[in-house]
Amino acid sequence: MRIVLQRVKHATVRIDEQIYNQIANGFVLLVGVNDNDGDTEIDYLVHKISKLRIFEDDNQKLNLDIKQVGGAVLSISQFTLFADTKKGNRPSFTSAGEPEHAKQVYEQFNEQLASTGLTVKPGIFGADMLVSIENDGPVTILFDTENK
Repeated sequence: MRIVLQRVKHATVRIDEQIYNQIANGFVLLVGVNDNDGDTEIDYLVHKISKLRIFEDDNQKLNLDIKQVGGAVLSISQFTLFADTKKGNRPSFTSAGEPEHAKQVYEQFNEQLASTGLTVKPGIFGADMLVSIENDGPVTILFDTENK
């Protein structure tokens, strides 16, 4: 799995020109899944993300996790994280997960992340979404379970 995490002040996902979900303070997760991903990758990422300390404490040190600041998560499926750009100018997405498998892993990931006590608001898997992000910092972290 690959996840791009952005610390945000506010984020919104629109589908068909309507707000589908939104959060204030927290994380936007862009979530990519391949066919080899399953429980092991989900467990690893849920642990890392739910405990990640990238919010400032009173001393302006990145010591607080998302629960400590009352943050929420906006989780967006994004198969393009597995784009292969080695050849030519048109990316290949053959290493992205098959839709049925990727949807199952994405939904299981969201459920497990929510089971840690976090508010998790998803997009719609496979939908054409417009995501508005007010990146805070900016703080952007990349997780790749191939490089843990």
